[in-house]
Amino acid sequence: MLPVVVFVLAAAVFAQGTSEFMLSGLLPSIAADCGVSVGTAGLLTSLFAVGMVLGAPAMTAIPISRRPALIGFLLLFSASHVVGALTVDFGVLLGTRAVAAVANAGFLAVALASLPSLAPPALVGRATSVILAGVTVACIVGVPAGTVLGQYLGWHATFWAVAAITAACALFPLRVKDSPRDSVVDEWRSVRCFRLILVGVLVNAATFAGFTYLGVFAAGFGGVWVPVALALFGLGSFAGVTAAGRGLVRFGPAVLVVVWLAALLASASLPGLLIAAFACGACSFGVGATLIGAIVRTASAAAPNIAGALATTAFNVGAVAGPALAGLAVSQAFLVSAGFALVAAVVRPRGTW
Repeated sequence: MLPVVVFVLAAAVFAQGTSEFMLSGLLPSIAADCGVSVGTAGLLTSLFAVGMVLGAPAMTAIPISRRPALIGFLLLFSASHVVGALTVDFGVLLGTRAVAAVANAGFLAVALASLPSLAPPALVGRATSVILAGVTVACIVGVPAGTVLGQYLGWHATFWAVAAITAACALFPLRVKDSPRDSVVDEWRSVRCFRLILVGVLVNAATFAGFTYLGVFAAGFGGVWVPVALALFGLGSFAGVTAAGRGLVRFGPAVLVVVWLAALLASASLPGLLIAAFACGACSFGVGATLIGAIVRTASAAAPNIAGALATTAFNVGAVAGPALAGLAVSQAFLVSAGFALVAAVVRPRGTW
């Protein structure tokens, strides 16, 4: 049985995931209040993604124990949202997003690295899935709720809500064990699972290439179907990460090639697209969660303090690279996802992961 602290960490990830994705429904009002264009306001999302990529490895270099690190990152994340809730200056708001992204990346890296000390080896994969379920629940519940809250009480209210949830998680006694700390340079030198990390990048690039432009496909059948398709993908994602902790996925990338190609064919009809949305969410996050768990388990033996950063970086590099490439050919986004999955299947390490 998993300890309660794992679920508290997942609740914090839920708040952070809500913050990462909630701006999609708030950009027009933020742009109006800050006196910038919607396109310029979109930099708030882009900067957060870049901060996540750079923040995870950078934060592991700080020589601090895991418990104060987790609490510190949570309080910093909460404080950045308090400042964001109190300003209409776009430059200040942009700065708070950069700080929040680095705090988010640092927290997730430390949380994932702590799992081998919180759960027995057989349950590390399950614990990883619970943590990542916080992200998918954020997509299903947090982002829509944040959008509604912002519509009725103003976008500042959404920032206050995220700050409150995060601060509440920081008050919980986060009892986690430290690992013997070698120098970060020594740990990087000892890592031998770079091919596995590359597969993690590719699988997540496939996931976010398709997910980012799923709404475009759904809009072709009417705007009312966009939230439906996104919700189905989110529900599938939750099902996928829930199942991922119960066993390894041996041929995950190869399965994803078939799933994304099938989605491309199915997207010609509305029922096919909706079914594909759920299936792609389930398979993508099922395989992705398994991979992140495998990275943490594999890297922890030689590099316990940067294992979580490696997994976090793999997730977020994929989340940036996938949409960037798919954006060059939006109508073929599902084909781009299949391409990423195919490369992942080719470079996948031998054996079960």
